[in-house]
Amino acid sequence: MERRLACLLFAAALAGVAGAGEPARAATTPTLKEAIARVERETAGKVLSAETRRAGKQTIYRIKVLTRDGKVKIVEVVAED
Repeated sequence: MERRLACLLFAAALAGVAGAGEPARAATTPTLKEAIARVERETAGKVLSAETRRAGKQTIYRIKVLTRDGKVKIVEVVAED
């Protein structure tokens, strides 16, 4: 019984290592929520609105931000498909 459990744990560990080389979804195709967080972080502003647009097969997130100096800025984040 202990040997079977050890084999299962070893197989699970190998599966985790095998999947570790695959790129994470967020690294290549951000969600709208991830794009908003990135824009907030990079601009140090407040997001006023965000929407998803399509241009052919490409997804573009259009995010409107109020910057610290009181200006409204439009930032577009392209999701790589």
